[in-house]
Amino acid sequence: MANKYTTNEVLNTSLPVVAEITIYTLMSIFDLMIIGRYGGNIAVSAVGLSNNLTNAFIEVFISGGFCISIVSLVSRLVGAGKYKNAERFASLGFILGIGFCLIITIVVFFFGKELLYLLGARNEILKIGYSYIKINSVGLFFFMSMRLLNSILIGYGNTFIPFVCSLIVLFIKIILNYLLVFGIVFNTRGIDGSAIASTVAYLCGFVFCFYYTVFKSQVKLKLIYIFSVCFNDIKRILVLAIPCSMEEAAFSISKLMCVSVIIKSGSVSFAADAIANMIEGISVMPSIGFGIAVITLVGINVGKRDYRQAKKVAFNCAFYAAAMMSIFAIIFLFIPNLLVDLFVNNNEKKVAYLAGKCLAIGAAEQPFIGLSLVFAGALKGIGDVKSPFLISCFTSWIIRLPLTYYFINVLNSSITAVWWITAFQWGVDALLMFIFFEYKSNKVSNGSKGSLI
Repeated sequence: MANKYTTNEVLNTSLPVVAEITIYTLMSIFDLMIIGRYGGNIAVSAVGLSNNLTNAFIEVFISGGFCISIVSLVSRLVGAGKYKNAERFASLGFILGIGFCLIITIVVFFFGKELLYLLGARNEILKIGYSYIKINSVGLFFFMSMRLLNSILIGYGNTFIPFVCSLIVLFIKIILNYLLVFGIVFNTRGIDGSAIASTVAYLCGFVFCFYYTVFKSQVKLKLIYIFSVCFNDIKRILVLAIPCSMEEAAFSISKLMCVSVIIKSGSVSFAADAIANMIEGISVMPSIGFGIAVITLVGINVGKRDYRQAKKVAFNCAFYAAAMMSIFAIIFLFIPNLLVDLFVNNNEKKVAYLAGKCLAIGAAEQPFIGLSLVFAGALKGIGDVKSPFLISCFTSWIIRLPLTYYFINVLNSSITAVWWITAFQWGVDALLMFIFFEYKSNKVSNGSKGSLI
């Protein structure tokens, strides 16, 4: 009966998160499809590079930083029955996060062109990318704020409302994309039309989440807590947020640097890599979803001091994540070209061929991604945010980046070499995350104070 309960608990919490993140990924894929049909591989390269840049900011400071700290703190406090404290830290985390959202928006809006240039964008790619990223920076503020609100809900186990919010954003974005990019009803806005559609959609999603979190949520957002804040409260959030942000920074910055290496190999290779990564993003979303949900599930049980159950839900999440990733691995291995053809014009044969090869190679890393993200999330649920950071530093900077530079710049290898390197990186990452979780969870269950509320 306990096993059945654990399975239901895992699936009921995890699947809405998986669905939510999958929807956001599908939106990005839909954008790339529309842009690819409208402007070809130059447009795909420009928007792909712009998205890589903005996603790095979001993942490092918001989704991978403040959001994770909010989920970890709220879940453990809710598990311990301390709802008032949960509201206080949730509200403070949101306020601190909003400050960073504003800073990111200003930086991207005013210095987007310089940042794209540093990443290797030139000529038409730089022109298109800057126009797109300047408009999209406004929408990013609402998207990041929405993610902060969602983390409060996820912290106490409410993963359904964030899923509903993603559906609202999807519906608005799809309609406006068609109307603005291709000039249906309105004048044709092209690539800029996609950025405008995103901004409006994210604004609507933010309004919905803000209303629910303030008036309906079990753990409510109460901005009045800003007047009773103390240094220790801020420190408690930052102690979690900073290592989480540094972990994402280690991964995202190394990924951006790899992108800057890849783009020098030509627009065909870069477009192929961008398309393959976008398609692979579908398979990664279940792992990210389980990785986020496991923070809540482990955190709540740690708050209850039921460490055995915390470990059990972690392994359940790992099993389902790896199983779902394996299904995608089979699809990528046997029908990669069928998926790639959805994103390229008939005259982009070289891009399609390379993207198909990259995707087939990427099948090897899928189960490892699932295991890595889930055990990293389980560590954060316990309260250990330093171990995932150290592991990410090692695999990103010692394995992925040097090997990518060597094979692309020194040996002039094909873009497919990067995908073999990434598969090796994820394998090492998954093994280390598992070893550290086993060690930390056993240490906690034996009476360590490191995980206490």
